[in-house]
Amino acid sequence: MKLSNDTVTVLKNFSTINQNLVINPGKNISTMSAMKNIVAKATVTEEFPQAFAIYDLNEFLASLSLFDKPDLDFKEDFVVVTENGSTNKTLKYWYSDPSVVTTLSKEVTMPSSEVSFSLSSDILSKIQKAAAVMGVPDMVLTNSKHGGADLKVTDKKNDTANDYSISFDTNSDDQGTNYSFWFKVENLKLLPATYNVEISGFKNISHFKNTNVDIEYWIALEPESKYNG
Repeated sequence: MKLSNDTVTVLKNFSTINQNLVINPGKNISTMSAMKNIVAKATVTEEFPQAFAIYDLNEFLASLSLFDKPDLDFKEDFVVVTENGSTNKTLKYWYSDPSVVTTLSKEVTMPSSEVSFSLSSDILSKIQKAAAVMGVPDMVLTNSKHGGADLKVTDKKNDTANDYSISFDTNSDDQGTNYSFWFKVENLKLLPATYNVEISGFKNISHFKNTNVDIEYWIALEPESKYNG
């Protein structure tokens, strides 16, 4: 089996959420952060033949980079990587014990959302860049006084912290509802793209679905989040 560039990109993204990974038979790959506040799921083009666990996903991906065209042959306890199927150069990579790997025990079900909107790749890029430039750890989504919503990065523990905000439209029918949904910027481990976003203020969870590829994320809101619906 050869992994497509898109699948490698997904695996690299998942490694930022958790270095552990369990892949089950089929085309669906999912991961969950150690703190259990981020879940991601993707459907890839390849169909994996069996279940296997990887303890250090970054190490595994680095091992694949030793080959120009890695070909993977999945055995019961390890995977054999060769150069385009040739046995002149091989790598035997052993699977991890699944008991020491963080796994998603059940599917995430998104509850009814109170606020939904399209988050463009441009806005996502600008807000993440602003957080990095200013060194602030928090992002908050609030209802705008002029309709729609404001997305701001700041430091919620510092009343005089610099902040950067962008206004945009939402799909929420009730423009008069007050809400403030807080996120940790470090939890926004999203592939660059446009996302359809749903937020449940009552359940303190958000759902980001990529509009370009079949990948989605569920990210928990911070405890300070409020929804007055």
